[in-house]
Amino acid sequence: MYVVTGITGKVGGEIARNLLKAGRAVRAVVRDLRKGAIWDDLGCDVALADMNDAAAMTSAFKSAAGVFILLPPTFDPSLGFPETRAIVAAIRQALEAARPRRVVCLSTIGAQAQRPNLLTQLAMLEQAAGDLPMPVTFLRPAWFMENCSWDVASARDAGVINSFLQPLDKAVPMVATAYIGRVAAELLQENGSGRQVVELEGPTRITPNQIAATFAELFGHPVHAEVVPRQTWEALFKSQGMKNPEPRIQMLDGFNEGWIEFEQDPASRRKGRVELKEVLGRLISEAQ
Repeated sequence: MYVVTGITGKVGGEIARNLLKAGRAVRAVVRDLRKGAIWDDLGCDVALADMNDAAAMTSAFKSAAGVFILLPPTFDPSLGFPETRAIVAAIRQALEAARPRRVVCLSTIGAQAQRPNLLTQLAMLEQAAGDLPMPVTFLRPAWFMENCSWDVASARDAGVINSFLQPLDKAVPMVATAYIGRVAAELLQENGSGRQVVELEGPTRITPNQIAATFAELFGHPVHAEVVPRQTWEALFKSQGMKNPEPRIQMLDGFNEGWIEFEQDPASRRKGRVELKEVLGRLISEAQ
């Protein structure tokens, strides 16, 4: 049995579909049984567990050949990440008690960065799970191509995408969630030992200008990228309801300044084949 947390999201869903395609038994961990119905229909065992509930997770992880851990995203964390610290502690407790044969955790590019930022939450997960008594793989993908979903409406309706990634001609490592899911499913089924880090990016690095040009090609009308000025970010994010935008700003600075990067030698990095155009085409179809 392979256990997948975060199964209702893009990455978790891709992992589950890949495992089912391979003929593996899958247990879907959900917080709401209504959201687990689709996975029940596909033949998955469905377990109800909140990621703060160590006892419920222990029950869900019992007798598993592999467990995929997706830390619930906290985009507006409190100072010091107390929400994440509590969840990470519960995850570790559950994994120690359940003792699955192996664990794959979704981490991130730049998890090794020393400067604090929004992605520090995933560094905390790596630190907490790094010495567990079973093989643990930390999957560190690049910026998700699917983040472009926020740009579909403005590219379609106004011919513009507003970019926090800047300068507009700076290439950023990006990857499709379909590839992340495929690799994670493969890693769950591998035999290994100890702690390992696997880094993922797409076929080529991508600039905001290239994203705009790809939208233009798909929509059949001009689309251009515009910089969102750095000095406006704090007020903008607070106007959108954020109470503590600093970690998000620090993360964006990390990509723009280049200190959020991969750690390993490029030759060891896995590169997917899913191109930006394919991802944007799917996002456009989903938005219709």
